[in-house]
Amino acid sequence: VQLQACGGGLVQDGDSLRLSCQASGLTFSSYAMGWFRQATGKERDFVAAIGWNGGTTYNTMIVKGRFTVSRDNAMNTVYLQMDSLKPEDTAVYYCAAATDGGNYVLWGRGTQVTVSS
Repeated sequence: VQLQACGGGLVQDGDSLRLSCQASGLTFSSYAMGWFRQATGKERDFVAAIGWNGGTTYNTMIVKGRFTVSRDNAMNTVYLQMDSLKPEDTAVYYCAAATDGGNYVLWGRGTQVTVSS
């Protein structure tokens, strides 16, 4: 069972990135999927989540309408489209899979996003 996140990189203030997280070894369509981020020296923050049926939840304090989470169950992949990136978005971004109870039980390794000013 594995979650592999990718798509991070070094971008400039105002740019966009799309993160992807592909799952293997689990019934992907049965899990809610979430994105979290952790900046150096800070706690991990919830960013966004999408349920098995496509319902979405966002940390509005972080996202402010700039990020969109989506999923493709046929591809076992969840995405995080990030627009209007800011230097404060710099962090390692993780994807995670949650059970029906909302407990995140499986975590990917993370992908680094760095936004320069």
